Amino acid sequence: MITPAQCRAARALLKWTQEDLAARCDVSVTTIRTFETEATAAYARTREILKATLEAAGIEFLDEGEPLSSDGGQGVRFKN
Repeated sequence: MITPAQCRAARALLKWTQEDLAARCDVSVTTIRTFETEATAAYARTREILKATLEAAGIEFLDEGEPLSSDGGQGVRFKN
C-alpha cells in the first residue's frame, strides 16, 4: 500500500503538483494534502487509486526489503 512519503516522492519524480494528482485521480486536493501530511488516514480505496494512477504514469513502488538502498527501505523509482 502506498505511504504518504512514497506519494510525495512519486509526484516529485513526475513533477506533478498536488492539484495535478488530484485531477488525475478525481479526488479533492484536500484529500491529497491531508494524506501526504499524515493529517488524516486515507481510505484504502483512495490509496489504491493514488497508487494505480502513479503507476500508470510510470512509477514503480518499492516496499520494505527491496533493493533500493543499503537499508532496503521503502521508495519509488521510474519503471525500467
